[in-house]
Amino acid sequence: MASASATGKLSREEFRRQKDLDAARKAGTAPAALDEEGKPINPHIPQYIAQAPWYLDTGAPSLSHQRIPEYDRSSDKLDNWYDRGAKAGPAAKKYRKGACENCGALTHKKQDCLERPRKKGAKFTNRDIAPDEVIQDVASGYDAKRDRWNGYDPAAHREVYEEYEAVEAARQKLREEEIDKRTTTDLAAVRKVAKAGKDKAGARDDDFGSSEDEDEDQDKYAEAADAVGQKLDTKTRITVRNLRIREDTAKYLINLDPSSAYYDPKTRSMRDNPMRNVPEEEARFAGDNFLRFSGEAPEVQKLQLFAWNAAQRGNDVHINALPTQGQLLHKEYVKKKEELKDTTKVSILSKYGGEEYLEKAPKELLNGQTEEYVEYSRTGQVIKGRERAKTKSKYAEDVYVNNHTSVWGSWYDMTSGQWGYACCHSFIHMSYCTGEAGISAAEASSAKNLLQVAAPSSSMPPPPHPVTDNAEDRKKKAEELYSKKRLGEGDLSLDQSKLAQAMGEERKRKAKGDDDDDRSGKKPKGSSYEVSEEELEAYRMNRRMTEDPMANYVDTEL
Repeated sequence: MASASATGKLSREEFRRQKDLDAARKAGTAPAALDEEGKPINPHIPQYIAQAPWYLDTGAPSLSHQRIPEYDRSSDKLDNWYDRGAKAGPAAKKYRKGACENCGALTHKKQDCLERPRKKGAKFTNRDIAPDEVIQDVASGYDAKRDRWNGYDPAAHREVYEEYEAVEAARQKLREEEIDKRTTTDLAAVRKVAKAGKDKAGARDDDFGSSEDEDEDQDKYAEAADAVGQKLDTKTRITVRNLRIREDTAKYLINLDPSSAYYDPKTRSMRDNPMRNVPEEEARFAGDNFLRFSGEAPEVQKLQLFAWNAAQRGNDVHINALPTQGQLLHKEYVKKKEELKDTTKVSILSKYGGEEYLEKAPKELLNGQTEEYVEYSRTGQVIKGRERAKTKSKYAEDVYVNNHTSVWGSWYDMTSGQWGYACCHSFIHMSYCTGEAGISAAEASSAKNLLQVAAPSSSMPPPPHPVTDNAEDRKKKAEELYSKKRLGEGDLSLDQSKLAQAMGEERKRKAKGDDDDDRSGKKPKGSSYEVSEEELEAYRMNRRMTEDPMANYVDTEL
């Protein structure tokens, strides 16, 4: 499709026809457009791809602007370089005008000549005229211009190691001659002569050096022969492991399974054991964690942790600066900690007891074996292998809280009609168990016991005469104790004088405005005060009946 820049601005009718033609080409009813090579153009290609930019537009439908242009890459070949030292034919016999005044070549001037300056140039002597060089025009491409090794001849490096071999051969021959001059069989003397000859001959060439196999003395490495892969200083005896020895196998090559232990290439650490099926004691490498937590490494970690904690509390403890002091302080700290722990344990056991629960079962029982197969789920429930126990109820059973030895509701008090704990006779739910002391306290505070204690302390009734304990008296006494009748109810025999006195005291209390349950008189300390039947009857007769609708009625029509 021709662009608008080449065909000019289309009219409305031409634009409509162009749209209809594009639609017909997409539908397949019209033939596709052809490019300059006669190839059909896909009508479904978007316009922003098919339309060429203004600087590549040819006025005809084409997709050549989307293709990579073909460049001449012959200049990017590796062997495309200058022919060094090439000469153009035989040299001239006579000096030529415009040639180099020094060597007589026509390809350069005197200031550019690379030959040694002659005392008399070829211009004046007409002798030894140099041949002309071949001038080459090498058109280097982008990559060839930036190739630092372009034009390098590898055969030129042979001269370097040939010179090195010649120097080494001369040194070896000189050393052998020095040894032959001395007729001795002492090996140490031979080595000393060889070393002296080496120092004498040598002017050690730093460009080439000397061979480690032949030049270096073997006794220099005698002490370090058993320290492979270590940096050993024989004077200070400081050993530092800096490199892995060549005989070792790398950690990541022990087990090539990708799902095995993770290897961190940045820190070169593998914490887990790469061979899970091999015991850690028998494995070549059991992981960094095995080395970190074996031997004396945990003790060193505890010592370092103690030093850090002590430094935080203001104590001057430093493991690296004062290791002996830090170790002695840590030993003393551990000793005092154990003593304090034993003292605390003994004091707690002596106060609360429970030493029998600290005793462990015999090892034979803990490690006992049985032929019974039981399979459990993740939650601890039995799946198969043993019959499941039947559930008694939906509530948790035999759960003792707050030091109780029985459950709530295991005891019923006949006198008060309440439920409680059988272990301590407590009526309060979720209370703390008091044991036998609670039982004795509950019995002492019961109504029956209080009545028995209060009866002899009262001076009003005479002491009862001892009577024969027959069945009728016991029955009558039980009816009186467990009767549900309240005090003042039923058949009463009241003393009229006491009733009149109680009525007067009740009117005085009403007049004072004291409407609470306390009486006007002070209760004597150390004695129990009991309300008599006459006082209770006087209170009932004088109290105000608020629920009586006729209580405030006053008849004025008289």
